[in-house]
Amino acid sequence: MTTAIDAHVRLDTHPTHPSAVQAVLTGSQAHVALMALEAADWSAAATNVLVLARIDHEEPYWADDAAKHLIAEGITVEITPRLREAIDEEWTWANYPMPWCTRSEIREVSNHAQKIHDDIRHGRLLIHAHAHDGHTTVAVGTYLHPGGKSVYLHGEDHCARSPTPSTHPPRPCSPSRRLTRPRCAPARRP
Repeated sequence: MTTAIDAHVRLDTHPTHPSAVQAVLTGSQAHVALMALEAADWSAAATNVLVLARIDHEEPYWADDAAKHLIAEGITVEITPRLREAIDEEWTWANYPMPWCTRSEIREVSNHAQKIHDDIRHGRLLIHAHAHDGHTTVAVGTYLHPGGKSVYLHGEDHCARSPTPSTHPPRPCSPSRRLTRPRCAPARRP
């Protein structure tokens, strides 16, 4: 049995960002919840307020996942009815380029793309060059930690038309290969 922690997390949809989720933390041990949410890639927006914003717009799903982990640690979590409705909403991703994938496989691929996006945003992955190869944007980058590996990214952000990591697969992925892990994620060079 888990010991209760004096922390309360109220999860709600963000007031101005359509798919983002906001967490408001209270209690004498709110820092415990804060550290757990930051470890799950939530960003501090104000004192004891964190926001989860993702490129795949799957914030409600990941907020529910975070709530389950917090509850397991003994932290009280409140999910507003508005967010609960978003969590329970039937999910479709229009025009997803891998219709043979299950919902969980698509989330696995998009979560990998989110991690690449976060690495770029936080300065851990430096993009050196990009070009259009006639079909899509390709880019090369290097992780900046010692001994950092190079990565090759295929795809683009269709809204900004800029070379960013995408949940779209590189060309080697085909419908005949079902995903068992994020094989359709950007290829890495040894």
